[in-house]
Amino acid sequence: MKIRYNAPVVLNYALLAVLVLFLNPLFGGNLIPSWFVVPGQGQGYFDTGSVISYVRLFSHIAGHVSWEHLLGNFAIILLVGPILEEKYGSFSLLFMILITALVTGLLNSFLFEGALLGASGVAFMMILLAPFTNTKPGEIPLTLILIIALYIVKEVFQSFQSNNIAEFAHIAGGFCGSIFGFIKQRHRIKELKSIVNSD
Repeated sequence: MKIRYNAPVVLNYALLAVLVLFLNPLFGGNLIPSWFVVPGQGQGYFDTGSVISYVRLFSHIAGHVSWEHLLGNFAIILLVGPILEEKYGSFSLLFMILITALVTGLLNSFLFEGALLGASGVAFMMILLAPFTNTKPGEIPLTLILIIALYIVKEVFQSFQSNNIAEFAHIAGGFCGSIFGFIKQRHRIKELKSIVNSD
């Protein structure tokens, strides 16, 4: 038996996040705030003339406040991500991660006051995409409905509390995951119809 690098996108993403958090103290604690945080309206602004503003829209998903923050996010990502990567392919999963990063980053830049960093939006995207891995075309997975009831409704209620958690990123990530799931399912319906029609 040998160890296999079974999910390159998920594993490389996890290693990048670990590396960023590990290197941050070596840069005087300025690496993450400078390159891996999307400032909200209350902490800065989106500078359309600055390259770093565009980089942060994607890079924020690799920055974390602490090891506990990182481990909380990647416990989910390392559990669910490899299944999704095997089902949908590495390129497709990477694309979904980057779109989720962009959506949550843009929303934070223009609509919210606090800063945004961390992989929780991606984790929620994966949580809501996961129920689609074993459904037939045209079905709505019951597990999706239960996850929305358990996770997303809780996040909506918590968003009205004063804390340092960006619940909107969880909600937006979950929304992205469910949209990706329905798109992938629709694509499978088209594939099946083309197979049937070719016969």
